[in-house]
Amino acid sequence: MDLVIQILAVMLGIAGLAGCLLPVLPGPPLSFLGLLLLFFLPDSTMKWSFLLLWGIIAAVVTVLDYLVPAYFTKLTGGSPAATRFALAGMLLGIVFFPPLGMILGAFLGALLGEILYNKTDKGISGSLKPAFGSFLGFLFGIGLKLVASGIMMYYIIVYL
Repeated sequence: MDLVIQILAVMLGIAGLAGCLLPVLPGPPLSFLGLLLLFFLPDSTMKWSFLLLWGIIAAVVTVLDYLVPAYFTKLTGGSPAATRFALAGMLLGIVFFPPLGMILGAFLGALLGEILYNKTDKGISGSLKPAFGSFLGFLFGIGLKLVASGIMMYYIIVYL
């Protein structure tokens, strides 16, 4: 039975890494589930504090993944409307055109929000900078998830 749990833990770790790139899978939470399975093995040396720390990290990284594109939109000069539209576009993109829709949705949402609601009248060329910021935020979020899930995969292998 222990071997089945170990194999399932490794499979969850791999699915977690895949979930960093595929928005239909929650990457860090899947990786954490792999650690959690190994924790309950009879001969596990994993400590509660270690497990709690990685549970918190998985939760925080998952939430940040949805907030970072909107934050980067704001950071690159986007209006509040561009920030809200980037988040809405990303969520709509996930639902209707995964996985590419997540990237395009955030980019097009920020661009549309900036064009429609920004009173400074920057035009399309001026609105591209916040839209590109949204894209960079998406890439940053992927990187953050990959680092967290990669480290958890490392520990899954260590605790086998």
